[in-house]
Order: sequence, then structure tokens, then C-alpha cells
Amino acid sequence: TALTLLIFYFFILIQAAWSLKTRALTEMVYVDEIDMDEEGIAEMVLDENAIAQVARPGTSLKLPGTSQGGGPSPAVRPVTQSGRPITGFVRPSTQSGRPSTMEQAIKTPRTALTARPITSASGRYVRLGTASMLTNPDGPFINLSRLNLAKYAQKPKLAKALFEYIFHHENDVKNVSNSCVPFSVFVKYHSALDLAALATEHAQFKDWWWKVQIGKCYYRLGLYREAEKQFKSALKQQDMVDTILYLAKVYLRLDQPVTALNVFKQGLDRFPGEVTLICGIARIYEEMNNISSAAEYYKEVLKQDNTHVEAIACIGSNHFYSDQPEIALRFYRRLLQMGVYNCQLFNNLGLCCFYAQQYDMTLSSFERALFLAENQEETADVWYNLGHVAVGIGDLNLAYQCFRLTLVNNNDYAEAYNNLAVLEMRKGHVEQARALLQTASSLAPHMYEPHFNFAILSEKVGDLQRSYTAAQKSEEAFPGHVDTQQLIKQLKQHFAML
Repeated sequence: TALTLLIFYFFILIQAAWSLKTRALTEMVYVDEIDMDEEGIAEMVLDENAIAQVARPGTSLKLPGTSQGGGPSPAVRPVTQSGRPITGFVRPSTQSGRPSTMEQAIKTPRTALTARPITSASGRYVRLGTASMLTNPDGPFINLSRLNLAKYAQKPKLAKALFEYIFHHENDVKNVSNSCVPFSVFVKYHSALDLAALATEHAQFKDWWWKVQIGKCYYRLGLYREAEKQFKSALKQQDMVDTILYLAKVYLRLDQPVTALNVFKQGLDRFPGEVTLICGIARIYEEMNNISSAAEYYKEVLKQDNTHVEAIACIGSNHFYSDQPEIALRFYRRLLQMGVYNCQLFNNLGLCCFYAQQYDMTLSSFERALFLAENQEETADVWYNLGHVAVGIGDLNLAYQCFRLTLVNNNDYAEAYNNLAVLEMRKGHVEQARALLQTASSLAPHMYEPHFNFAILSEKVGDLQRSYTAAQKSEEAFPGHVDTQQLIKQLKQHFAML
């Protein structure tokens, strides 16, 4: 009897040690996928979900210009490649965007500042957990091919630890090459799905946690309708904020923002004042170009959590682009008081001080931003804004040097090419201005300024055909631009007289 008890306790200790090591290895590469909402080119091509091609205004994220809330125009607030205004806080969804065509997605330069989607979202998850791709010299800790999943499913605590390890780790295959990553990830999620299905069957379908995990596997595999059923079933058994967030992610991937808003609002009825739910509503309104509603919900977030960095940054950005730099300055100062100390914050502080006519703090803020810049892209942003300050005070030579320094740090900065072209036009250097504008329009076809400036330049030198073509591109990028419409009208009159 004593020997039996000793063996029993020994096996319990082994299981405890195994479970502890599994959880520790999972924590090394754990990625909270609630905020991960990127759609790669591979997912976009292979998506078989039927979505309405022509959606009603205000009901689709793929048509950013159909907002009923009166979104800001590109003349007031710059937009990204996907057609949405630049936000005050960088999130994965705001980086990737939703290009209208595959050709547009591939042609967009791949930089951190553009809206080109990543190649594959599955590869993105693997790269976030880089340690999961390290090979163990003693062999893999868990060999999935040798596991009896049915046996582990009958032990709830071990099953949960094993599921987390499988779901968040790269497949235990030695020397996995980059070309094999999508397939190995596919196998990994299927193994996790099999374990979760067996475990929830053993729990007689009464454990909400396993249903959520099955929904997560379905979501990663692109089976969004199946994931929706699992999350809804889990919510019937147990109200959880995370489950609501997962369900809203499914609807956003299915391009149903209105349904996602209803899910968030129903969640707020059960969890009043929950910051993540209010912030989710604000993000959706912001993606739909309904900036006024987004600002209201961000203010509601600050009522519940007055240290929420995303809400403070987005409200400050909205005030700045609403021609209220003094109010924006207060929000950015609040971030500074909270301990946020980076290049972007001082860059924004410098711009707010300049437009609020507090010139004594402008240059010192930009100097601090240059000092804190971590890469050349950030340095380019600071020099570009310094060029705007120089234009504002009338020092065109300093502006020229600042825009040149911008291109030295980031050769793909389309706005700097456009502004340099304007300065060259003022000097009478027509050919140089034309070359710069062509470069700007090729780097950023979604911007209307290079197309419009090229149309004006071509019209002045008598090249009416090129002027008309560029004006049409400008109108396509910004249909409400009055000057472009007037130029097209004048060119049509010229053509009619010929």
C-alpha cells in the first residue's frame, strides 16, 4: 500500500512539473490575440466567405468613404492607403488596412508607415512569438505526433496547459523553414482543435472555456461562422468580456461593423463601464470615418479610466485636426505627465506649440524628438514637420534643407517629394518639380496633392493632356476637392474649343 501511494504521488509530482514547465514555455511566447486583427494578402485571396460587394453606406469597413457621420476630408486630415484618416494611436488594424484590390495591395511599398497588408497573418503570429521557433538540442519538449489527445482530454488541468502550449507555440518540427510556416501553423491549429473538441466532449459541453478555445482555433483557420457559433454558445453559459471581444472580432472580419457595435453595446449592458468594450466601439466608429462618435466614446473611456493612453492620444489628434491645437496640447501634456516619453509625443507637442503660437517651446520640442528618435523613419517625420514650421515662418531655404534631410532619412517619403516640388516650382525649376511630383504620385497614389500639383504644372507649360490625366487622378483620390473640379472644367472647355 505504501509503495502504491508513493508511485501515485510520484506521478502527481511529474504531472505538476510537466504542467508547470508547459505554462512557463507558453508564457515566453504568449500573444494576446484580442487586439490582433490583421488580414494578410493570403487570407484576403483565400477567403471564401460571401460578402456583399456593394454595401449600404455606413455598414462596411471596405468602403471607407461611405460614412454617414461626415468624416474628415483629406484636405484637413491626411489619409492612409486604405482611405481612412490617420489615427492618433497605432494599432495593428490601422497599419494593415483593407485595400480595395489585390493589385493595389501589392503595388503599395512595404514599410511600417503604409497600409500594405502583411503577407500572411499566420506568419505574423509566429514571428511575434519568435522563441517558439527555437529548436531544442535535446529534441522537442512535446512531440505532437506521439500524444494521445483523448487521454489528456480526460484530465482538465493538464489538457488546458497542453492546449495553451500547442496553440501559442510553433509546431514541434525541427528546422522549420520560412516556406513551411503556413503549413506547420495549419497543423498546429488542427491539433489544438482536436484536443479542445475531445476535452469539451469529456466535459459534456458544459465548460465555456473550451468552447472559447474551439472558437479561437476556428478563427485562426478562417472558419468564421463556426467560430461565431462557439463564442455565442460560450456566452450563453458564462458572460465574459474576452468572449465578447472575440465575437466582435469575428464580425469585423466578416465586414459587419454594425453587428460588432451591437455586440459591444449588449456587452456594456451586462458589464457597465467596461473600458475595453467602450474602446472597441470607438475604434469601429473611427474606422468607419465617424470621427465625432468615436471622440464621444473615447471621452467615455476617459471617464472610466483617465490614464488610458489610446483614448488621450486619439482625442488629442482629433482636436489638432479640428483646428484646436491649444486643446490638443493639453492632452499631449497629460501623456507627458503620465510618463510617456518618446519621439512621437514630442513631435506632436512641437506641432501643437507651433500652431498655438507658442514659439518658445516649438524648437525645443522638436530637438527632444530628434534626440529620442529610434530609427530613420521617426527622424524623417521630425524633419518633415520642421520643414512645415520653416514654411510657416517664411524661411524657404530652411524648409528646403529640412525636406532634403527628410528624404535622406526616408527615401520613400511622398509628402516631402511633393513639398520639395512646390519649392522648386517657386524657383522656376520646372523639370525638377515635375520629376519630384511624379515620384510622389507613384509612391503615394492615394494622395491628391501630387496629382493636383502635377496637373497645375502641366497646364502652365501647355501639356493639357497630362494635366487632364493628373486632374482625374486627383479627383479620384479626393472627389470633393473644388480646385481640381474647376481645373477639369477649364480643361474640358479648352478641349471643346479645339
